[in-house]
Amino acid sequence: MSGKMLRFVVAAAVMLMSGAEAPAQKAWPEKPIRMIVPFSPGGTSDTLARILGQKLNESWGQQIVVDSRPGASGIIGSEIAMRAPADGYTLMHGNISQFAINPFIFNKIPYETLRDFVPLSLVATAPQLFVVNPSVAAKSVKELIELARAKPGALNFGSGGVGTLAYVGGEMFKSATGVNIVHISYKGTVLALNDLIGGQVQILFSDMPIALPHSKTGKLRALAVTGAKRSPLVAGMPTVAESGVPGFTLVNWWGILAPRGVPPPVVDKLAKEIARVHTLADITERYANLGVEATGNTSAEFAAYIKAEEARFSRVLKETGVKLD
Repeated sequence: MSGKMLRFVVAAAVMLMSGAEAPAQKAWPEKPIRMIVPFSPGGTSDTLARILGQKLNESWGQQIVVDSRPGASGIIGSEIAMRAPADGYTLMHGNISQFAINPFIFNKIPYETLRDFVPLSLVATAPQLFVVNPSVAAKSVKELIELARAKPGALNFGSGGVGTLAYVGGEMFKSATGVNIVHISYKGTVLALNDLIGGQVQILFSDMPIALPHSKTGKLRALAVTGAKRSPLVAGMPTVAESGVPGFTLVNWWGILAPRGVPPPVVDKLAKEIARVHTLADITERYANLGVEATGNTSAEFAAYIKAEEARFSRVLKETGVKLD
């Protein structure tokens, strides 16, 4: 066989092999994607996950299945997500509790955030709304502090469990003011909110989206927001800091993560699309109506953000003495 003929045969063989391999290189995504929400259905994480899921479905033509796995302040759902195949078909809609609070409250948790997960993008931030049942004889944070000091142990505050931001908010408030209010733990902030409306609980540091509608109808009384500045969504509402508790700031955040090991091209595609979605006018408007601010960033920026939050809450929780019940 001549050299020319040999080169032809080799080239033809390479083309055949390339053609045979092409079908195996399937484009991602080619099937539905599961998005684990480690908190109760109907809560803020669940609501935001469904909004995002709808947009990703429009982008890729694949269904985003929201899988609620509540319990243990997000630890149960986080472990399920961590152990899922690292193929890009399992995501987690996580928040501050799992990654900046749980590591410093629980003696042992089954995951280490930046070892076991790859952050994709921050998606939203929001202050908490400090609310009370209307039967509580206090119309301001100052009056609530006076009432709690006059009746030690008589008032209680609810939360979605130890490690959730509602729990941390209550403990920070106790530490900053010296009041004695009793913690009542629930399996989800929505359940605590329901009992707050029913009068079984008097106080709650709640996610804005689930408490704001009830404060507007009078079922709850909003006393303040927990951000460093006032929120345009509750005009005239003061911050806790300017209501007599200097330095009090508590801001929630939500983001999307995947199990560590997802192929870099898939991580890049996910991160870019999630960040892009959160710049869309309809998304920013829907989030704003819920009381949260749509926020997107890169995978590296989100990882750095988590590190900074871990450092901040490590100090805050140590100073306030917050620990596992």
